[in-house]
Amino acid sequence: MTTHSTSNIAQGNAYVGVQANVMTGDVHHHHHAPPDPSSTPQGEFEAGVRYLDRFLLDTARKHIERAVTRGYPITARVQFYRLVALLSGRTPRQLEAEEWRRLLTIWSDPPNLDERDEWTLGLRAILRLLNADDTATPKAVTKELESLPPRQQGYIYNHLDGLLEGALRNKLWQKAVAQAQQHQTAGNRLDRAWKFFHPMPIPPRTRKAAPAVIAMTDRVKVGTGGALLLLATGKLTVLLAVNGEIGGLVGLYGAMAGLAAFGVAGADRHFRHSRRRAKDSELRPPRRQHTDARPGGFAGKIDRLFTRYFARYVPEGMASAQWLAETAGIRRHLRNEVVDAYREERVDAERVAWLVRYLAGDVRTRWTQGTLTAYRQELRAPLSTWLLQITGAITLTTGLLWAASAVFSAAVLPGTLWLALTVPTAITATRAAFRIVAERRRVVADNAYRTAEQARRMEAYHRWMARLADKPTDTEMAAWLECDRKVITDRALQQFRLQPSQVVAHAFLESPARSARKRRAADGPWRYTHYRLLLFLLTEDGVRQIDLELDFRRAAHRDTQRLNYRFHAISAVRIDGLALDKPTFHLTLNSGETITVQVTGTDTDPTERNDDPRPVTDLTLDASGLRQTLHVLEGVAAEGKDWVRHRREQADDRLAELSRRTSGLLD
Repeated sequence: MTTHSTSNIAQGNAYVGVQANVMTGDVHHHHHAPPDPSSTPQGEFEAGVRYLDRFLLDTARKHIERAVTRGYPITARVQFYRLVALLSGRTPRQLEAEEWRRLLTIWSDPPNLDERDEWTLGLRAILRLLNADDTATPKAVTKELESLPPRQQGYIYNHLDGLLEGALRNKLWQKAVAQAQQHQTAGNRLDRAWKFFHPMPIPPRTRKAAPAVIAMTDRVKVGTGGALLLLATGKLTVLLAVNGEIGGLVGLYGAMAGLAAFGVAGADRHFRHSRRRAKDSELRPPRRQHTDARPGGFAGKIDRLFTRYFARYVPEGMASAQWLAETAGIRRHLRNEVVDAYREERVDAERVAWLVRYLAGDVRTRWTQGTLTAYRQELRAPLSTWLLQITGAITLTTGLLWAASAVFSAAVLPGTLWLALTVPTAITATRAAFRIVAERRRVVADNAYRTAEQARRMEAYHRWMARLADKPTDTEMAAWLECDRKVITDRALQQFRLQPSQVVAHAFLESPARSARKRRAADGPWRYTHYRLLLFLLTEDGVRQIDLELDFRRAAHRDTQRLNYRFHAISAVRIDGLALDKPTFHLTLNSGETITVQVTGTDTDPTERNDDPRPVTDLTLDASGLRQTLHVLEGVAAEGKDWVRHRREQADDRLAELSRRTSGLLD
């Protein structure tokens, strides 16, 4: 294979914020597994199996080996998982001396092997892979693997594709890639992967109805005016009765009845008018188009959510800018309601995104159906109210004139004084009563609206929760990502025209892309919607490198750069910042160029600011395989091409020793 010089390897001071997939070496980092129920050896072992299924290999090895140390019975199943965890993702030449000793220890005291047991079949298959030589044909190895039960076969294809050499390795790799392609979008990934990154929706809330606010002056006007009106009515009644003005009494009390009818109808009309005016104000564009909310604060994030979703949910045939202008008022009103209802410490705005989306869609639907201003029709005064008010006004006027005529004929001076007190007092008290009644009815109407709106929002919440019910588990996410890695690696091999047997080791460096969203399970590492990947393929001639971007939700990737350089181009490899839990990887070339890698998993969740970030960082580093990749590149930087030769010789000697010790197990 033709190799290339180191020129044009890294332009300028290349910076890549990444997470490594296959690194190790003299990296001493504390492992803090998240809390788990592994209080017993069995629980410890099962936790290790779960971590293995999520490709958290360091954590899986630790739990499985600790379970054995604590006395968990050694069975064929236990030994199978111990081997898979130990050998996963590596070739025999990548194992360290301590790991070889552990491998020999696992085989030194084998459990009772039942030929009919699926785990025994799996153990024998792994041993045959380790002992396979040039006499073993790809067809025979493939046939044996295909005869395995599906579970054991899956573990071998997913974890142990690097155990073989030559044509056997090429054949096994083809089968592993075929399975990866088959499972890459399994489980309806394209429709479900996005749900992993969606935060748990918070239940809906509606703003509580403001309590009635009645001005003290209105209370005084109604109280004082009502008292004076009763006093004046009583004096006029006595005056008219003493003078035998029966007609005047009828007119006086007819006027009072008319006033009552006018007041009832007028209060209803006043409430309807004031409520319509308040509803109209919700639709009216605000005078200030911008808020003082901090961009990074809760209110600022809610602002952006409303803008985003209203720009997305646009009526057909209308431009987005026009729709945003048309709905500026209702958008601001709803935004203020959401902010008031949810503004509290440590509430993630993304948890409210579903509600903002529902409100935006609801406004569009009501606008399309013509019901956005339906309240105007609902709040129109009915004919009965108009008739009652008109009748009351006529009765009031007629009765007042009739009573006044009788009063003037009976006692002009005192009667005029009491009438003069009655009219302005009634007007003042009636107006104040209108405002009081309207405010109290406003509270009743607001509560009724809140109850109905809360019911509608709760229905939308349940619909959204039902849609998120099949949210992927972290195990599924890890399996999909591993399939992506295999497919990407296979494509790189084809691009560089390499066979898997020509690759000494491969390594991924992974980082979230700038537009990536992140999320993690309660006991898992960070996962990202978009990754930026660097793939290193180490061959006996040098290094092939591909820079690419992965859209995880769509299982799609694209290359951005391809490089080739020899081993001697690598000057130094190191990792800094471990003590601060902010590991940064540095690859320095002889040309002076440096690839700097900010390892992912060091970022924290703002809702967990008081929690120790190291357990999450460790899990994310474990998922990345940082230590293994670092070890490979450190060896190449220190020994160059001799590293490949030394590793091959050591692996051959150790495999020969393993074959001698386990020769009887394959008979």
